[in-house]
Amino acid sequence: MIFPSYVFMLAFLPIMLSGWYLIRSYRLKLAFLTVMSYVFYGWLDYRFVALMLASTLLDYQCGCKIADAHSQAARKRWLSLSIAGNLGSLGFFKYYGFFSQSCADMLAVIGFDASLPMLNVVLPLGISFYTFQSMSYTIDVYRGRSQPTSDLLMLTAYVSMFPQLVAGPIVRYNEIEEQFATLRHQNTDLEQICDGAWLFVIGLIKKIWIADVMAPVVTSAYDSGAPPQFVTAWVGTLCYAFQIYFDFSAYSDMARGLGLMMGFRFPINFNSPYKSSNISEFWNRWHITLSHWLRDYLFIPLGGSRYGTSKTVRNLGITMFLGGLWHGAAWNFVVWGLFHGGLLIIYACYKRLTTVQLNRTLAICMTFLCVMIGWVFFRANSLDGAISVLSGMAGFNGIEPFSHASSTLGIKLPGIYHQFSGMHGLAYLTFVGVLTLWAPNSEQIPRFRQPVFGMALGTVAVCTLTTFMEETPFLYFMF
Repeated sequence: MIFPSYVFMLAFLPIMLSGWYLIRSYRLKLAFLTVMSYVFYGWLDYRFVALMLASTLLDYQCGCKIADAHSQAARKRWLSLSIAGNLGSLGFFKYYGFFSQSCADMLAVIGFDASLPMLNVVLPLGISFYTFQSMSYTIDVYRGRSQPTSDLLMLTAYVSMFPQLVAGPIVRYNEIEEQFATLRHQNTDLEQICDGAWLFVIGLIKKIWIADVMAPVVTSAYDSGAPPQFVTAWVGTLCYAFQIYFDFSAYSDMARGLGLMMGFRFPINFNSPYKSSNISEFWNRWHITLSHWLRDYLFIPLGGSRYGTSKTVRNLGITMFLGGLWHGAAWNFVVWGLFHGGLLIIYACYKRLTTVQLNRTLAICMTFLCVMIGWVFFRANSLDGAISVLSGMAGFNGIEPFSHASSTLGIKLPGIYHQFSGMHGLAYLTFVGVLTLWAPNSEQIPRFRQPVFGMALGTVAVCTLTTFMEETPFLYFMF
């Protein structure tokens, strides 16, 4: 089930909110949230509901055993079991085919004809997100940052909570356990519900009116089968930079809005990342919950930046390599992660060598250009496809007239059966660029609670609903 769909907007959400506020019992609230979250998750593929439940049961048991253990060795064994179980599940379902094929290819290079068994493994929706979320619980219990819960129902509700289940933000248990406790005496907060509705509609607009509008342009540039020429490659990549930002931040806005409607405050996941003046700032603004997860559970345990430049470089490289691999089981994601790791290493060395500050506008442009180049590897279907697009951006595939490119890179607004191209398409891209670089982000937009603004909000939501041509999943569903 996806947020911008009739079944969610007209059936699931009204039932969910009605039941949530009509049920007064704390235990029944948790049970209702859990059941509805499992319905939400199982709507697209019911087969993997048991897998998520198994992950939850494993971490619940390991958390209890860590708390009861009388020795550090026993605590480590139970933590290791939790990590091995979660990463083993993630590794099999997400990376089995990738590793099998990669091993077969490497053996073929040295002369061994090894045909490893290839299984048709289906990737469970959102496994990367709920695995990291569930695993952080046992790690924090082991570190003493969270108290282990004796309430299996609360942990099950936490792991399966539908708003941020399949694409984040990654919510840690210690960020929400106190919020669960407030459910015992929760009163209806109309202002908070209104704020959540505003945030949800902002995300809905970003998804339908910007991200989905960019999608056909990106597909035309990256999936046509022919090497893209100069204008096509640049416009397609620029559109993808806008598409992935507005698509992913839209999901985060809608997830946080739904959380607010239910009385939960999820962490911010985006903070105008394209306004960053360096690559380190970009990663402090983009997918913030993942960046902080990798920092706290991987980079810092490796040593962080505490032991000199060489080890800082090593730790950054390992962290970004695994961060790239987390996003997808393909070499282009590995290269994307290493590319960003290289940029972070260059910036770290630059800071150590000089105190010279670039003009901020120039620095923002340079950072955005580097991020755009990285997006080529992220979006392309293979390394060869990425090289083809980069060749087009360099002009090696030829430079076509803008009029020719605009005819294949038209922009079609939802609900408007006219494909804008040429100057109209350029004007729309310019508008989105201005919106991205200068407009306030979702958190900075004022929340108006007067009735007239509520009516306007409802009108916008209804108008957006009428533009649903087809269900378009969020891009991060595939990760």
